[in-house]
Amino acid sequence: MDGGHRSLPQLLGEGRKWFDDALLAALEAAGAEQVSSTQLQLFAVLDERGTTVSELARRMGVTRQTAHKAVHTLVAVGLLEQAPDPSSARRLLIRRTPKGRRAHERATHILDGLERVLAARIGERSVTELRALLEMPWGEPPEPAAPED
Repeated sequence: MDGGHRSLPQLLGEGRKWFDDALLAALEAAGAEQVSSTQLQLFAVLDERGTTVSELARRMGVTRQTAHKAVHTLVAVGLLEQAPDPSSARRLLIRRTPKGRRAHERATHILDGLERVLAARIGERSVTELRALLEMPWGEPPEPAAPED
């Protein structure tokens, strides 16, 4: 790739980093529990009923070990808890604690503010269009093309 053209994945990653960096800075300024970008991502993909570590890893696109480490760090600081899965005695569900729900609500409020900042910078219409485009179903990734002879 030439140095002047950044790929769409790079641009999406930079946008994600902008939000993550601003969120982490705002949380730190508010005196909130210190978390990493991986831990932020885990919180974002966690559903209210609870989620297994394996499913969290799949949603995050990381190894099970990475998700497990993030979960245990957040359990240790009281933001997450492990609970038996009612559908399987062998599985544990990861859920937010009351403290974790408050932290998630605070982060959601901060992210809403960051969207308003972005809208002020690039225009409300641009943010609305960007959201609509990103919410469109992309379908499954394409199959690799057969090598040409």
